[in-house]
Amino acid sequence: MTNSDNSAPSDAEAPADRAGTGSALEVFRIFLALGLTSFGGPIAHLGYFRDAFVMRRTWIDEHAYAELVGLCQFLPGPASSQVGFAIGLIRAGPLGALAAWAGFTLPSAILLVLFAYGAAALDGPVGAGLLHGLKLTAVAIVAQAVWGMARTLCPDRSRASIALVAFLVVLLGGSSAMQIAAIALGAVAGWWLCREGAAAPSAPLVFPVSRGVGVAALVAFAVLLAGLPLLANWTAAAGVALFEAVYRAGALVFGGGHVVLPLLREAFVTPGWVSDDAFLAGYGAAQAVPGPLFSFAAYLGTIVGPQPHGPAGAALALVGIFLPGLLILLGVLPFWNAFRRFTAAQAAMRGVNAAVVGLLGAALYDPVWTSSVHGPVDVGIALTGFVLLTAWRAPPLVVVAGSALAGALLAVGAV
Repeated sequence: MTNSDNSAPSDAEAPADRAGTGSALEVFRIFLALGLTSFGGPIAHLGYFRDAFVMRRTWIDEHAYAELVGLCQFLPGPASSQVGFAIGLIRAGPLGALAAWAGFTLPSAILLVLFAYGAAALDGPVGAGLLHGLKLTAVAIVAQAVWGMARTLCPDRSRASIALVAFLVVLLGGSSAMQIAAIALGAVAGWWLCREGAAAPSAPLVFPVSRGVGVAALVAFAVLLAGLPLLANWTAAAGVALFEAVYRAGALVFGGGHVVLPLLREAFVTPGWVSDDAFLAGYGAAQAVPGPLFSFAAYLGTIVGPQPHGPAGAALALVGIFLPGLLILLGVLPFWNAFRRFTAAQAAMRGVNAAVVGLLGAALYDPVWTSSVHGPVDVGIALTGFVLLTAWRAPPLVVVAGSALAGALLAVGAV
């Protein structure tokens, strides 16, 4: 986990600093900063989280973080938001979990609501340049995460090979289903190849959620998924129909992010609630803001045809789309430590950790690199950001600001 140029605490020193010792206000403040600066989509968000909570604050160690990422990739819902929710839960309990979700989500949701009301979008060459620079920031952030995690989680031939196979499966498969398949293959390969050696070094993760609460969360997830369509048909209330549409989209998507868009389009455009042009305009705006792409639901809730719309519709849609993923995560977490104690489970998780490295590596190439780097100057900006993050330990905000400024200057021909 440690960098030879970095004096981060060791695992032995870290637990007292990371488990249950913080406040919800502290969690909200840190996640709000991330929500304002985390451009680049869910894979980039995982890189930001790793830098903030594994490297800088040691709230969670590298192995446990990779396990958490692997778990959230398995579950339906927005994986990066689920990881953030779990980290907030570890740090400051249920209020910390809510604070993490609110801090990370509200900036993008508010910006998209303002866009729905006609607030200024990023038009013109300067705005396009800023967005391009921010996409190059994502290249540096994801590359830093892949580099650091590979050194820690793939220290031998078996795990390096698992990472390579996962990389190829995701890169050549080209779908979110392949991400889940890669993690499943990593678990099987780890169970088979990674039984030798010490037990998984990650400390127990303290989730202040009882098994009874976990079971209740899973029951609530299932009851809402099955019952909301019936309630919507019975009451014919537009608010219930809106909540049901976004809840269903959030519950049935794996991989999060862009995968949810076809479901949302089917839910909002097909019945005529939102025009196709308005849907696509909002999707474009969602690419321009930091934070989770699921915040796109706030835009749709603002402009949806039936009442409620406006701020009330935005709030209803925002809660509805995130709720299923957070419920199912709460349902699984109380049983996670018991699962991790088994020797076979530890071996499987070592394979999962290696597969996560391969998954991030594939995402670094496509879509992060292919959608952002278009020439030698772009390579230079991204590489500069990577060196600043890894060698100089510069705060991500500095890299975000520098890359955005470079993109804007290039757009107006100043460089």
